[in-house]
Amino acid sequence: MSGQALFIPNNTVTKDDCYQLGHITKTHAVSGELVLYLDVDDPKEYADLESVLLEVKGELIPYFIESIAIVKGSRAIVAFEDVDTIEQAERLINCPAFLPLDELEPITDETRFYFHEIVGYQVVDAQAGELGTVRGVYAMNAQDLIAMDYQGKEVLIPINSDIVRTVDRANQKLNVVLPDGLLDIYMADQDRTGGPDSKDKPEVDGDQDNTDED
Repeated sequence: MSGQALFIPNNTVTKDDCYQLGHITKTHAVSGELVLYLDVDDPKEYADLESVLLEVKGELIPYFIESIAIVKGSRAIVAFEDVDTIEQAERLINCPAFLPLDELEPITDETRFYFHEIVGYQVVDAQAGELGTVRGVYAMNAQDLIAMDYQGKEVLIPINSDIVRTVDRANQKLNVVLPDGLLDIYMADQDRTGGPDSKDKPEVDGDQDNTDED
């Protein structure tokens, strides 16, 4: 990942021009440092990051990085320019972090994809055909999961090469081979409850609150 700094003329960059890198989870120590959760495949690629866009009160603000250290999985300890006190740092807790899409290296391999790019894609199973659309992706420590909207239910699909086979970018389709019975589990639960269940979504690693440092 490039260490290129951001130059944002006249605040013309919007979230449509960006991908979400992660979010600020909490402060670190007392000198204004923060913990940045990196919701990406390989956090080490961002070890030389020089700047980031933070969404503060609905506006994307560029913050320049004085230092960054990737620690324990997908978490980084970050010091921003002009954020020198814990009071200043606390104002940035829970702020989403973005980078411009044009900083991403394009992927041409049909077996690889960025998590953000498949949102809205149609999921196509080798046996059952078109199933539903990708609602989002949960980045987890043990297993990343695709959230698919299927007949009003959220179905979670594990991301591995045996299940998620290829991505068809031209037609915005994700080709999968679902494990036998996966859909039945979700639909059987709906039959018992008479409608979509109210189970909590899986706890995304970035929402955990581990100070010692994903």
